Amino acid sequence: METPVFEDIDPANDCDCPGCLHWRRVLPRPTAGHPAAARAVIIAAAATTALGAVHAAPAFAAPHAPARPGAPADEPDTPQGDKAPLHGAGGRPAGVKTPPTTRADIITRAKQWVAARVPYSMSAYWGDGYRQDCSGFVSMAWNLPGNEWTGSLDKYGMRIAKDDLQPGDILLFHNPADPEQGSHVVIFGGWTDYTHTYYLAYEETRPHARKQATPYAYWSHANRYVAYRYKGLAAGTPGTEPEPEPKPEPEPDSGKPEAPDVTSYPGAAYFGPGANNKYVTQLGRMLVERGAGRYYTSGPGPRWTDADRRATQAFQRAQGWRGGDADGMPGRQTWTLLITGGGKDIDAGAAIPPAPGPPSSHGVPGYPGRAMFRPGATNKYVTQLGKQLLKKGFGKYYTTGPGPRWGEPDRRNVEAFQRAQGWRGGAADGYPGPETWRRLFS
Repeated sequence: METPVFEDIDPANDCDCPGCLHWRRVLPRPTAGHPAAARAVIIAAAATTALGAVHAAPAFAAPHAPARPGAPADEPDTPQGDKAPLHGAGGRPAGVKTPPTTRADIITRAKQWVAARVPYSMSAYWGDGYRQDCSGFVSMAWNLPGNEWTGSLDKYGMRIAKDDLQPGDILLFHNPADPEQGSHVVIFGGWTDYTHTYYLAYEETRPHARKQATPYAYWSHANRYVAYRYKGLAAGTPGTEPEPEPKPEPEPDSGKPEAPDVTSYPGAAYFGPGANNKYVTQLGRMLVERGAGRYYTSGPGPRWTDADRRATQAFQRAQGWRGGDADGMPGRQTWTLLITGGGKDIDAGAAIPPAPGPPSSHGVPGYPGRAMFRPGATNKYVTQLGKQLLKKGFGKYYTTGPGPRWGEPDRRNVEAFQRAQGWRGGAADGYPGPETWRRLFS
């Protein structure tokens, strides 16, 4: 089959098309520069010398294992390195050091590799010195002092239950009998819905690092994945210490709003498209107290919506902030003002600006950008996409709908359409890029 002429790819961070300019204004900004500037790939021996590494990497990469019959289309093939231990006798770490970090920092580092599309490799090293396989990815995100493997990462974490999973934790499967068969590790990025059957997985896999909605615990060997929390989470980070006892609810006739359940800023990873947690509810309630009630037609609730972003932006502008300081994403300063009651309230007399419609991206009429089709997204473009898929004969995975909430049936129908174009691999990931949209609506 001929190689497709087009592939749907995410634009570079500095893309200046109208759609990308729009979403850089309304979506969270990365806290660090694009890692693509450090794309120098260092072979294992050179990395050991240049970086002063004390760990020996596996000498040879294992061959790409054949696809297993009947395996889900989205399951990656991520073989482990040689059975020889990474370092120390029996594969045990010579010394376990857990530098302090936060959940937000873990997710930020993971996003950098995803944005750079770091290629999967068991023998190559990225510019930051970490090996480009699944365990090297977690070692990087957890900011470990060296490259670990699936047989040693558990020493840096503590086991937790499924219900305790929070962004920055990992799901680990190590097959000691044959590490090349099935062993894998992913970073948990949050649940995609209240059923806790799918979650956002950050992982290094073929062909490159990615973030994708994934069934709990994983596509295969699901019953053998174990949840771990990094031991070095900084004090005060949610999940490192028992949460405070909830404050008693006010008397029914007191007229006082319910007090926030926590005061410390949870981190940027808890807000933005796809977020679904108690901190979003808490944020909305605090914003309503400060005059943002008219931005909500329902709620506030635990799922992040554009109402939360617009209400947050209104509060930020009330403080006199402009530009990137009033982007609608609650940072530490915004959170502190809301928690303490500081700053200015939202002007009740100010007109509510209309919700802007996203412009066309990449010169493709009507294409709103990939941000509209990420797990947890709810908007009219998901419905528009689904109806067009049905018209084109690619709706077999819908049991109901289509509707405005992005789900696995949408992704699988898009993937079927992409494969019908002759695309494979990352070009048929089920997420509509500009070329998918152009062909679907042409």
